[in-house]
Amino acid sequence: MSTETSDEQSSSRPKEAAMYTTEHELARSRHAELQAEAEAVTRARRLYLARRSARRAERAVRRAARASAAVY
Repeated sequence: MSTETSDEQSSSRPKEAAMYTTEHELARSRHAELQAEAEAVTRARRLYLARRSARRAERAVRRAARASAAVY
């Protein structure tokens, strides 16, 4: 009976290993997707901030030009 039990266990181990490998692969894939999404969000945020900064700088240039023109 113990031989039969160990045979059943040994035959189910490759299935378990395959299941864990599949689960691991799915988890790794999902993690990679989340990582890519987070990187895309970070890039979008940086682009937004860069554009906002550029607009502020442009407004400051125009304001300085108007102030300079008003003085002279």
